[in-house]
Amino acid sequence: MVRHAVRPATIVIAVLLLAVIPVAVSAQITAQVGGGVGAVFPSGDYAGTPTEYYSGTKYGLSTGFNIHGKARVGLFGFILAAELGYSSLSNSGDAPGGGTVELSHSIITIAAGPEFQFSLPALPITPYVGANIQVNRFGGETVFKGISSVSSGTFPVEGALRVGLGFNGGAILSLGPGMKLDLGASYAMMNMFGKAWTDPQPTKDDRGDSYGGLNDEKDLLISAGGTKHFIGAARSINALRFTATVMIGL
Repeated sequence: MVRHAVRPATIVIAVLLLAVIPVAVSAQITAQVGGGVGAVFPSGDYAGTPTEYYSGTKYGLSTGFNIHGKARVGLFGFILAAELGYSSLSNSGDAPGGGTVELSHSIITIAAGPEFQFSLPALPITPYVGANIQVNRFGGETVFKGISSVSSGTFPVEGALRVGLGFNGGAILSLGPGMKLDLGASYAMMNMFGKAWTDPQPTKDDRGDSYGGLNDEKDLLISAGGTKHFIGAARSINALRFTATVMIGL
């Protein structure tokens, strides 16, 4: 039997590869997790006044707050960012013909998408831009008081899921070894897909039924001059958000 001697050079190369490859791989993998808070500003049909909400043209919500958890994973130059957040918005005011309207919405959001970072040599700041697909679950309630066309009381908003798109950007500041501050801004179109009009009480024909659901699609039963069915067009749910997030990791 012939034995092949192993050359010393081969051994040296093998040892170097075993030593270098783990270092190279670890240098290309990053992971961060954290949490933060933010302010939410409704825009378009999601903003407006309680009067506009009563008439079915807008949602009439005002500035709210957000709390969230965020994770960021980088692998060989590709960065994936994911977030789980809770937002709350509200507003109140007078209704046409007297009485008051109190509005509140809550949104649970799961979002994920790519992120692109830009290095600034000699500066502890890393700007970034990104986009994401998000699933939003809406809830809330409307409280009417002293309005002749709607019974006084609380109308819960039936839970609804919508799929949306978001675009974001910001800057990551180094706070020290393993800790960063992520200052971001984002714009979300939260009901791009899944718009619907629902009647929580199909056996009852009442104006209050339209307030019991998210109802971001046109009411198919609307008729000219009708008071019970009054949502005449689809409504978009968009919002601008500013956040501050403390991230910990590699």
